[in-house]
Amino acid sequence: MKSKFDNVCDLINTANDQVVQVEIDNFRLHESFDAYVATNKIKMRWTGRVYVGNAHGMEFTTKGPTEHVYREGRR
Repeated sequence: MKSKFDNVCDLINTANDQVVQVEIDNFRLHESFDAYVATNKIKMRWTGRVYVGNAHGMEFTTKGPTEHVYREGRR
């Protein structure tokens, strides 16, 4: 079985609970990734439960991108 992750995820502003969908890059499972909001890059780090990042005096959280698992080879 093989896993593939989306290149977008939902980012939540912890101050006002606004949700925005962002593009991600350099994703490493349970480590870190870069989230791009408009032209701003937010470095997201794994805390053990969620990814957390700070930008412009605000804190953002996300569960990360959706994982898609599929089989390879014959059935």
